[in-house]
Amino acid sequence: MLRVTEIKLPLEHKPSEINAALIKKLAINAADLVEYSIFKRGVDARKANAILLVYSLDVTIKGEAKVLAKLSKDPHVKLAPDTSYKFVANAPAILKDRPVIVGLGPSGLFAALILAQSGFKPLVLERGKAVRERTKDTWDLWRKSKLNPESNVQFGEGGAGTFSDGKLYSQIKDPNHYGRKVLNEFVKAGAPEEILYVSHPHIGTFRLVGMVEKMRETIIALGGEIRFNSRVDDIEISNNQVQAVVLANGERIATNHLVLAVGHSARDTFEMIYKRGIYIEAKPFSIGFRIEHPQSLIDSARHGPNAQHPILGAADYKLVHHASNGRSVYSFCMCPGGTVVAATSEEGRVVTNGMSQYSRNERNANAGIVVGITPEVDFPGHPLAGMELQRQWESQAYLLGGSTYQAPGQLVGDFLANQPSTQFGEVTPSYTPGVHLTNLDTALPEYVISAIREAIPQFAKQIKGFDMPDAILTGVETRTSSPIRIKRNDDDLQSINTKGLYPTGEGAGYAGGILSAGVDGIRVAEAVALSIAGL
Repeated sequence: MLRVTEIKLPLEHKPSEINAALIKKLAINAADLVEYSIFKRGVDARKANAILLVYSLDVTIKGEAKVLAKLSKDPHVKLAPDTSYKFVANAPAILKDRPVIVGLGPSGLFAALILAQSGFKPLVLERGKAVRERTKDTWDLWRKSKLNPESNVQFGEGGAGTFSDGKLYSQIKDPNHYGRKVLNEFVKAGAPEEILYVSHPHIGTFRLVGMVEKMRETIIALGGEIRFNSRVDDIEISNNQVQAVVLANGERIATNHLVLAVGHSARDTFEMIYKRGIYIEAKPFSIGFRIEHPQSLIDSARHGPNAQHPILGAADYKLVHHASNGRSVYSFCMCPGGTVVAATSEEGRVVTNGMSQYSRNERNANAGIVVGITPEVDFPGHPLAGMELQRQWESQAYLLGGSTYQAPGQLVGDFLANQPSTQFGEVTPSYTPGVHLTNLDTALPEYVISAIREAIPQFAKQIKGFDMPDAILTGVETRTSSPIRIKRNDDDLQSINTKGLYPTGEGAGYAGGILSAGVDGIRVAEAVALSIAGL
């Protein structure tokens, strides 16, 4: 089978045009084309009046070897790689050391799934609740300003990605095609098959809920065990080797293979592992605001006369500006046709994030507009200093919002003029429990404020209307990624100073998003399987 890439066709093309393009590209007769399937379909929207679909196709033809030899210098015609997943080890007949996984976000979910499929019967400990119960608790914060610190946007089955846009793409290098395994398992669990081939696949919150439940059922059916409301408060270590975990209720569970997949907001866990002497280090992350525009404005700017075409759907964007103060400002987690959500996990703090459903049909588009910060410059000296910086500005946002879990907000026009906002204009903010209009000048460090003020007019040169005066900024976005890295060895993926501890996913500082976290969970599961099997 051949992989043929960069086949470009008009947005409104007939299926027969793909056949014709392949026949022309490969210089073959029509009768020699046996079949094809779409491996990837992207969009070239650089010219809004002439948008193209860009295909990568897996093609079966007669005389493949001859055609391949003839086109050997063409980088867009190659043998199709084998993307099927291959397990690295099976569990021994007598399983003396059952692996324990802490956390059931994407990395923990896929670590558990791979280990269960390999016969290792993992035990998963999740501090939060099952996904449907967790959803009810999350809505309590959004509708009633009632926070459950153990069950919210950050904690519970499915992890933080459950209440997001459900994006399933990343820029990680994936030579073993683990990402394909992630997508295939999602399709088995109920995701639409299009996620296997569209260039920027997404699922949305409501579909993720059902998928996570089905994957949980699969893990249990294969001999795994999942316990909710089971927070790990301590890790027992002897001679630099993990021996057991201790739960909040005092229960001790022995294990020599512990997968730590706690997510980027498990601050009490970060404090505990630091006290236990497990090596961690501060890492860069970003802070800023959420910005909301009418989705129609973004559609028109990006897709012109093709706005809201069924294939294109709600338009997105990706923006970067290098400010004069040396800071990088960029859009983060852009959610077309979505909402801004309350994402705190600690009382007396306000955190924002973005979320979309699969349909992406809400009125507003939103994205984080964030500024990169580093431990060397902005929070030096202590591995947990970045976490404390997050807490500082989340507490400030709570105060600026009126101490009711409302978020502080400001119209873009007023923000650029550095004057407080007093009433909403054309854009109605989507954040619940609500937005309290104020001046965001003291919501974040001055270097962040000045960089974002400089960036917004520059972004308007790429997205017409981005500096719309009635657009809304809502604060604060602080949990773009983990503020720490639990450093691990490159070969066996164990902590560099604690044997048997396998840090994984966003909380460990090794992923950013659902797909990369799932991929990292698979990698760690394989390392655990090889260790237990003695390979």
